[in-house]
Amino acid sequence: MTVVAPEMAQKASLSLAEQILASMERVRSFLGGGKKVEDQSEAASEAERVRIPLNILVERFELSAFETDTLVLCAAAELDPKLPALLECAQQIAGLRHPTFQLLLNILPTAQWSAFLPQSALRRWRLVEFVRVDALTTSPVRINESVLHFLMGERASDERLDDALRRVNVPVVLPHSYRQFAEEMIQTWRNDDPKRVVVQLLGSGAKGKAAVAATACAAFNLGLRSISAESLPTRASEREDYLRLLERDAALNGYAVLIDAEQCGTSGADAVSNFVENFQGVITVNGATRLNVPSRRVVSVTIDKPTMEEQSSLWQFALGEEGQTLNGDLTRLVDQFSLDFVTILQSAERALRSKEASGGELRAHLWNACRTESRPTLEGLARRIETRATWANIVLPEGCMEALRTIVFQMRQRNTVLQQWGFAEHSSRGAGTATLFHGDSGTGKTLAAEIIANELSLDLFHIDLSQVVSKYIGETEKNLKTIFDVAEDTGAILLFDEADALFGKRSEVRDSHDRYANIEVSYLLQRMEAYRGLAILTTNQRASLDPAFLRRIRYVVQFPYPDAHQRRQIWERIFPEGTPRQGLQFEQLARLNLPGGNIRNIALNAAYIAAEKGEPVRMNHLQMAARQECLKLERAFTDAEIGGWT
Repeated sequence: MTVVAPEMAQKASLSLAEQILASMERVRSFLGGGKKVEDQSEAASEAERVRIPLNILVERFELSAFETDTLVLCAAAELDPKLPALLECAQQIAGLRHPTFQLLLNILPTAQWSAFLPQSALRRWRLVEFVRVDALTTSPVRINESVLHFLMGERASDERLDDALRRVNVPVVLPHSYRQFAEEMIQTWRNDDPKRVVVQLLGSGAKGKAAVAATACAAFNLGLRSISAESLPTRASEREDYLRLLERDAALNGYAVLIDAEQCGTSGADAVSNFVENFQGVITVNGATRLNVPSRRVVSVTIDKPTMEEQSSLWQFALGEEGQTLNGDLTRLVDQFSLDFVTILQSAERALRSKEASGGELRAHLWNACRTESRPTLEGLARRIETRATWANIVLPEGCMEALRTIVFQMRQRNTVLQQWGFAEHSSRGAGTATLFHGDSGTGKTLAAEIIANELSLDLFHIDLSQVVSKYIGETEKNLKTIFDVAEDTGAILLFDEADALFGKRSEVRDSHDRYANIEVSYLLQRMEAYRGLAILTTNQRASLDPAFLRRIRYVVQFPYPDAHQRRQIWERIFPEGTPRQGLQFEQLARLNLPGGNIRNIALNAAYIAAEKGEPVRMNHLQMAARQECLKLERAFTDAEIGGWT
């Protein structure tokens, strides 16, 4: 196969070929630090040769001599400013400044056709790319940009992977139990080819699992990059291209891949299995997604959160001298917030910075840091309620108030009773506090939840049922799992408002929809029983709740409709101290038979009316607001209720 036919042009062509080969060798020498890849002289020690990027590339991708020469010549076309003109002249096509497959076959003594088969290293790993595809032999060949950067000694990931990949650093400290998990992974890979074994990480230690994997990878001089299972392409053609890009990038930059399938539902399990099956590199999976990879051995490692003792030690390590005086406070912190070790280190750092910036006691900064660490995860499925209400803001019968205070006592003294007094040794049940508030609208159920959260200095999350319940099979359970898992970590209080919509009675199974609806309720029952935090459910229709669910409730608090005496107390407390008032008759106001929620609406609307008129709040403003509230409720009001207000 010749480039040009005439005899004189043939001689010129040979001259050009010699110049092209000379350029290639100069670049090879440059890339090899002055030594050819084949150089086995004493000057090229084994350690030096291993560090040369070109040698690393040849070894990792098992390149033949022709594939290596092709790669070097394509690199020369980018690095030698004179070579593009020589290539254009040699190929006698204007603008053709990259070598074609035909030219490579003609001038390279190591030429072999098999190097450009689809399954060859050059094409499979996308080390070179066709600039345009007209015909195989006449299409220009160009080195991939990431590969060129690697040859120049720079580590550059492909930009098509940048948004999806996340670097996982080796932690500076590991709990003792986590070091054992890392050693288990290392031993698994030592006993078999790491590229043939898939380690699946199970358990509740979400961030800890990635840290353990990074530690194990470091033993093999590998980094670790994490990628979400949800970001994997679903279309077969896109998945194939993405797979090859990731394989090449991992081999170039020396890292293993961790697929985070923690939030992957059943619908994504096949995509994860397919990706793992076809990935030719070291790969591990985080999550309980069932893997179906016949060509690889799957080994499971269960990594749960550190024990309470390990968490205390981690807090002491992270806080240093600052933590020496916090023994009792750290015990309460560990009891309330079951945090992964990575989150403990991050929270400690945040608390120390906050204390340094604003002063105050370290214990308060630590508590706030723990509360805020995982808020973003929950805020996608729930709404955080700012809690400012206190006991003075609610009026209830003494029995209800006593029940609410008992809930607070249980949450505060959980560690003392369960751990120090030994109740946890008798049964794993009882760590959580599931509570039902039932009563008519406006009787104070949500307000009571705010007061409890404020009293305990915990976040209160209102569960948005529209974001949780899904028509897709398995998605509702996945959303609920996320909510409960994160809430347990952060100690957040969960408020399921109008809970009868989600925790209703299980129905008779007539079709598949009924079956899956019942599965959702059953899953909720299990999670509610296992949940170690405080979950508050409110409903106006207690009779609608599933009896099996009610058996798992620790406290049931009824919020009665307020009588006249209680309504007067509500009116007396409803206005803030800064609200100007004049001539208010609380005995008359208490005759209006409405619950506290509606009373608050009336007081607020009356304040707006008075403010617009530049007057203090008077009875006539309250009468106008009361009429509007009753009209909104489609409720008739009588002279006996509002007569004599003005």
